[in-house]
Amino acid sequence: MRRSTLCYIEKDGKILLLFRNKKENDPNEGKWIGIGGKIEEGESPEECIKREVREETGLCLSDPHFHGIVHFLSESWDDEDMYLFSSHEYTGQIIADCDEGELKWIARNEIMDLPMWEGDRFFLKALLEGRDNIEMTLIYKGTGSEEHLQEVIDKNE
Repeated sequence: MRRSTLCYIEKDGKILLLFRNKKENDPNEGKWIGIGGKIEEGESPEECIKREVREETGLCLSDPHFHGIVHFLSESWDDEDMYLFSSHEYTGQIIADCDEGELKWIARNEIMDLPMWEGDRFFLKALLEGRDNIEMTLIYKGTGSEEHLQEVIDKNE
């Protein structure tokens, strides 16, 4: 089971997103996502999200807010538990060149119109509505470019 983190950083009604367009063989290529990555051995989810945000953006999170866990089940990829965070508090300046893609502040009301994973829309909507205790399972079926979201199980609905 893979473990990862994801954070949506907010400032002045905008959310910092990453457009994945720089890495070779990137399964996220062409999609807008939050900031995050794999949890390393011995690292807590909060330590991971602080490290990943610093590495990918140059920002240092002061107090990331934990919203819950999203479970991904897939026929193509390893199953994954993703720890979901948001933050309004940080220091530093955004780096000029992120090696993962393009960083951009996007207005909250424009986010859902961007290309992203089907399942991201479900947990992102809950997060943007201010929900805590998010626990969702996203089940993907198919392989490669034919993979699609089969089912969303929201334990709080």
